[in-house]
Amino acid sequence: MSGPAPEALAEPSQQAGRAWTAALSLANGAIWVGWYGPLQILLALQAAQLAPPGTAKESVLAWVTGAGAVVSMVSNPLFGALSDRTASRFGRRTPWVLVGVLGGAGALVLLAGADTVPAMALGWCLVQLTLNAAFAAVTAAVPDRVPQRQRGAVGGWVGAAQILGVVAGTGLATAAGGVAAEGAAAGGVTAGYLACAGFVVLGTLPYVLLHRDPVLPAGRRPALSVRALAAGLWISPRRHPDLGWAWLTRFLINLGNALALLYLLYYLRDVLHRPDPADGVLILTAVNGVTLLGTVVIGGLWSDRAGRRQPFVLWSGVIMTVATGLLAGWQTWPGALCAAALLGVGFGVFTSVDFALMTQVLPAAAHRGKDMGVINIANALPQVAAPALAAPIVHHLGGYRMLYAIAAAVGLVGALLVRRIRGVA
Repeated sequence: MSGPAPEALAEPSQQAGRAWTAALSLANGAIWVGWYGPLQILLALQAAQLAPPGTAKESVLAWVTGAGAVVSMVSNPLFGALSDRTASRFGRRTPWVLVGVLGGAGALVLLAGADTVPAMALGWCLVQLTLNAAFAAVTAAVPDRVPQRQRGAVGGWVGAAQILGVVAGTGLATAAGGVAAEGAAAGGVTAGYLACAGFVVLGTLPYVLLHRDPVLPAGRRPALSVRALAAGLWISPRRHPDLGWAWLTRFLINLGNALALLYLLYYLRDVLHRPDPADGVLILTAVNGVTLLGTVVIGGLWSDRAGRRQPFVLWSGVIMTVATGLLAGWQTWPGALCAAALLGVGFGVFTSVDFALMTQVLPAAAHRGKDMGVINIANALPQVAAPALAAPIVHHLGGYRMLYAIAAAVGLVGALLVRRIRGVA
């Protein structure tokens, strides 16, 4: 199509302002509150309450989180593609942020009232569907608005908000519900869900209300059809090998991380015999958050100034491998604390630098939202694979020691594969 590219499709050249970065980061953190309050605490407690007699709570949790991850895997690129085609006067991304967070809050309220395993699964799938609509739009806003030379720094602030969202979600789930053990009352779990729902909405309002999103002219909107949307979900790794290797690196490192975190509550209770496993999860999450915050922005800024991404991703993956190995080889509370701290160091650098790397291998500006959604499958798919792998490993193949050894190996392979990317230093 002739003529200069409109602002919504142009490669950004002006640095993103601090207020915009702060508002986007807060919105991102609020979405992660909606995910990780349930994932870290509430779903595990709810699974223990609702598991039918003779059914292991681990199996219920694995089934529910796996179903939600399947929904996440499909919905993120779908809503990214829809946002690419949105030509509203409020821009391409903002309408989906608003719709997503309002829907996510409503889904968390529905999940709070679930009294059967199928109702719990339905509620969690709706949470994943709606919050992924918002997350796809927030993620795509970075390549829309931030020049490549600044993406490590902005990725660092967005990543810092992500871990603060994880900590805040875990804290809300623990404090609002008053949970300290598996036997917490159902009312406490409900209060935790409601607290997370409120934070999701309030945290996104500054971005939605105060910042303009570039408008896509109706004449530049890609055609909308089911066939086009379905075809767009596949990006050929043969035509775009750097994107393929970057995707695989992210998938494997996230899979190792998901395997390490999925049964953390049960690990503290059943292996370390902590009397207050939920509080233990909160402590480990806080330790992890402190060390992550100490590296996520610095790592992004450092990679911007160095003009290199690969070495940072590689060595952050190695550090995360060592951390997960500690959970396998040093099964004590001090060992868990050291693992949480190291995992934060590694994941902090990985979060900011890998995000910047991903935005630099996108094929085209016209479908950044869809392409970032496909990339985000590398975050969601491990949530499907991890429960399927973790349950049989824990019950039949060596318990938690073997689980964490395999998680470490998977993460290390992912870190090494980043060296296959040729187009980004």
